[in-house]
Amino acid sequence: MPEPVATILGWVIPSVVVFGVAAIAVLVLAWAVRRARRSPRARAAADAARAKAGAALVRLDDAVGELDLEVGLSGAMYGGDAPASLRRSRLTAQHVRDASFEEYRGISTADVPPVEVRRASTRIERRAEQALAAIAAARAEHGAWVRANVSAASQVDAARGRLAQLRASMGDPAALVAELSSRFAEEEWRDASRAAHAAVAEADEAERLLETAAAQASDPALTALPTLAAAERALRQAENDARILEEAHRLVLQAAQAIPDEVAAARSALRHAIVVRDHLEPADAERLGAEIREVESELSRVEADAARRPTWAVDRIARLRNRLDLALGDAHTAQQRLRGARTALPGTLAAARRALAQAEASVAHSRAGADARARLLSAQEELARARQADDPVAALDAARRAMRDAEDAKALADFARLDRS
Repeated sequence: MPEPVATILGWVIPSVVVFGVAAIAVLVLAWAVRRARRSPRARAAADAARAKAGAALVRLDDAVGELDLEVGLSGAMYGGDAPASLRRSRLTAQHVRDASFEEYRGISTADVPPVEVRRASTRIERRAEQALAAIAAARAEHGAWVRANVSAASQVDAARGRLAQLRASMGDPAALVAELSSRFAEEEWRDASRAAHAAVAEADEAERLLETAAAQASDPALTALPTLAAAERALRQAENDARILEEAHRLVLQAAQAIPDEVAAARSALRHAIVVRDHLEPADAERLGAEIREVESELSRVEADAARRPTWAVDRIARLRNRLDLALGDAHTAQQRLRGARTALPGTLAAARRALAQAEASVAHSRAGADARARLLSAQEELARARQADDPVAALDAARRAMRDAEDAKALADFARLDRS
């Protein structure tokens, strides 16, 4: 070997070895870091950080609810003369809450790397704590303004006015429940009955507390503020349960009216599916035919019990329409999908509203965690999209997503309630 070549090789080979070993070391280190970041320990740390962020979000959501009450009360009592900082704080807190829940949902899947879960959780917790501090400051300012400008007696009078309005708007809750129970199965009016009893009991409790607060307000040696706060809380719960009663009553009656049209639309969709089946290849036709037979059989069972269970029937029909759409798949033309979406949309929207109402009631009465509240917020957003969409296919897809998210929210809230009992 010539001497120059030997000299070059003597310099190159050690360099190649050194750089090769260094490259291998870098690759091994990168692999080790990546493995550590996705290890069970890293995942556990990320889950703990996410749980802390979720707890902060729950506190913020509760604080926003309290703030909604206080802002509404301020407007009713003082004609909007109270400090504007309370309303500004509510708007800011609502924005932070909604954006944080959106980010929280984004890190709630198993495929998100633990390092990103920790970073996002830290951001969420920090924003929530800042919003909570702003709420506390605004409420303190508002409380000082109230003490300086509003007497306890006037607060009692205003709360009594709201209670009188509530009782007038509720009418006779027992009569609403009796109307439903005379026509429909118990599962159809159970939620309405529960809400009616709760609303009446909470209104009675608010009235009792307001009587006590009035007596305290007339005695200079006593303070009525704690009793007033308890009365306001009972009054707010009564208003919420009255809304649940009204919504449950309306949903059942609307479902009963819609049953004939929903059944007819489902039968029409089945006839269309049969026509499509006749133009498919034998294997595809057989698969679609089997699905058509099962859907038709289930629809007949639903129809037989629809008069006594209308909201259940509307829900089942919406699910059968979804099942039939999935079975048709690519065999549908764009025009056929559009026509099918138009006929399926009313029933699916009704089913989504029912699922959302049940989820809202479960979340409100179970002190649900962040996951349930995030799903509930997602269901509310999807239902809003479904109502606003101009395209029936997009609206139908959004309504179906709203149903799924609402069902998940209710299941999580029910689990939380059972876990605490």
